[in-house]
Amino acid sequence: MASRNVDFTEGNIMRQMIAFSLPIFLTNVLQTSYQFIDSLWVGNLLGSDALASVSVSATIVFTMLSFIIGMNGATLTILAQRRGARDEDGMKESLNAFVVVFALLSVGIGIVGYFLSPYILTLIQTPAAIHELATQYLQVNFIGIVFLFGYNFIGTVLRALGDSRTPIRFVFIAVILNAVLDPLFIAYFDMGVVGAAVATVLSQGFSFIYALIYTQRKGKIPFMRPHIPSKMYAITIFRLGIPAGLQMMVISGGMMAIMSVVNTFGEDVVAGFGASQRMDNLIMLPIVTLGSAINSMAGQNIGAGKWERVSGIARSGITLIVGLSLAIAVLVYISAPWLLSLFVDNPNSIAFGTMYLTTVCFFYPFLGINFVLNGIIRGAGGMMQILILNFISFWVLRYPLTALFSEWIGDQGIAYGMGASFIISALFAGAYYRFGRWREIRVLQRR
Repeated sequence: MASRNVDFTEGNIMRQMIAFSLPIFLTNVLQTSYQFIDSLWVGNLLGSDALASVSVSATIVFTMLSFIIGMNGATLTILAQRRGARDEDGMKESLNAFVVVFALLSVGIGIVGYFLSPYILTLIQTPAAIHELATQYLQVNFIGIVFLFGYNFIGTVLRALGDSRTPIRFVFIAVILNAVLDPLFIAYFDMGVVGAAVATVLSQGFSFIYALIYTQRKGKIPFMRPHIPSKMYAITIFRLGIPAGLQMMVISGGMMAIMSVVNTFGEDVVAGFGASQRMDNLIMLPIVTLGSAINSMAGQNIGAGKWERVSGIARSGITLIVGLSLAIAVLVYISAPWLLSLFVDNPNSIAFGTMYLTTVCFFYPFLGINFVLNGIIRGAGGMMQILILNFISFWVLRYPLTALFSEWIGDQGIAYGMGASFIISALFAGAYYRFGRWREIRVLQRR
């Protein structure tokens, strides 16, 4: 499959959107399968305690990854705008600044995280029986965090430049290597949970090094010899990157708060909600994918000053996501009990999960509209604005409404509270898109 950098400032918007989104979707599916394969090998070869230790550590790794994904959103926006503006020097200097900042950040987080791992696990009340295993697994992941930063960063840069196909290659390599190395290090070398972590780090490390060599040889990314970035570029990265990173942490914290509501209804509901969330993570992939694609497309056109095309991207994105979300809703409505039975066999849990999914699924179009409009605003550099919108969505709407509806009508209220929050969040996003001053944002504030 030939890959090339796409110029989104001209051509058919809907056709570009679909063609650009499909490889991102496949990449996201591969990323999801990565953790699934890891858990499969650990659970079957080492048992429930080992699997529990990996699951606990994975929540911390996911929090780190969430911050990385958020920071990468700033990368995507800045580079997409520089490409759209045909500013080659600005693109190179921005890229250099990101490389330097991310390298220092990854090394710093790796060192601090390694030494704080046991204390972090104690803070989140990790059971004593798995504390030591979880610490070992987490420490190895912190040692290799530079690879996690690195190969996610390269994929983001390529998407900002209009290439969503090449990153599939890097993620695919990491997934296949992890699937092969997991049993080798866990069982053959008898390293247990540590072996699983080593397999993950080696897989990501090889993929990162391969990505560096491949992109350099093919000339896909205009890397330059790293040097201390100018004040303007460094300030821009932190001004956009920190709010973008915090966005994901606000979302993660909001979901934990919602879990506190779910927990009040007992084990059956908790298990049913957990199974539903696994399904939700898969269902959300197309929606998240489209939001990421729109970020790149809008960024290039905003950089080029083509505001009519930006409006066209918003219209096409909403049309596509509403149609896709409704199609997904119908499939979920029809197959919810069967899908949930793949994860849980308790009839009461399946009943709750079925009620939850068949209620929430028809609110997905509103969630999709949120992602489309937020993608446009991210493309303009409105990271602080998106942080505020996400805070409203989760902490002003989703968590309080879920708690309020569940007080009124019991466990069904969890689904109705979530659905109501999707609608109101979409209204907030639409109001800011229509009346907000995001079009006036200047990403690079040159003197």
